Amino acid sequence: MESWNQTSTDAVRTHAPSTVNRRIDAHVESCVRYMAEQGDRSEMSQYLDKLEHEWDVHRTLVVGVSAAALASLLLGRKSGGGFRLLGGAALALLLQHGLIGFGPLSALVRGLGVRTRREIDLEKFAIKALRGDFERIPNDGGPLARANAALVAAQS
Repeated sequence: MESWNQTSTDAVRTHAPSTVNRRIDAHVESCVRYMAEQGDRSEMSQYLDKLEHEWDVHRTLVVGVSAAALASLLLGRKSGGGFRLLGGAALALLLQHGLIGFGPLSALVRGLGVRTRREIDLEKFAIKALRGDFERIPNDGGPLARANAALVAAQS
């Protein structure tokens, strides 16, 4: 399939290992191909609803680190400073992610397959294009050609 996700300037994607990016891209491509082969608009709509609720890297980090910091503060209140130090370190890593757009926790979450908001949105736009929400996707050609056209159109 044509290289459709190569122009990203997203810090998380830029700093992630290329194997992780390729694995995530392959998953998106297979989902878009499947939707192109099926051509079922209601299934596409259900899948789009699922994508609307998918958590991205940023949200996953903010919620996870906040919960860990809160838990460490509560535990540190009873058990001593070690837990408070853990909470402080977690918050420092979250601050790094916020300032730079990437950090060690981002790599960990990314390795688990959590996508960036941009990647989720690209898949949503590709599925919407296949569903017929936009005029840019030609109806001639097979499902693979339509899937490729949808992925390329989603990026532009």
